[in-house]
Amino acid sequence: LMGGIVYIMASRKNGTLYVGVTADPVHRIWEHRDKIHPKSFTARYNVTRLVWYQEFEDITEAIAHEKRLKRWRRAWKIQLVEEINPEWEDLYHLLA
Repeated sequence: LMGGIVYIMASRKNGTLYVGVTADPVHRIWEHRDKIHPKSFTARYNVTRLVWYQEFEDITEAIAHEKRLKRWRRAWKIQLVEEINPEWEDLYHLLA
């Protein structure tokens, strides 16, 4: 059984948001931060700050949750971030 995380990245507080899912969070977030894929959404909009994440024991659950979250209104995503991270600090160090 493989787990994963659903995560929200931001360019800055109340900035551009990106919702993603991965089974390898340290590597995937590093890819966003280092702009490994220069034409990607996160690279183009400088979305390099991990501001929220939730762990799942089963990757299929994580993928289903990511799909739900992508449909959420922006205001709901901002509220989700601010509940655990009101300063929009980069949480990458918690994974790495």
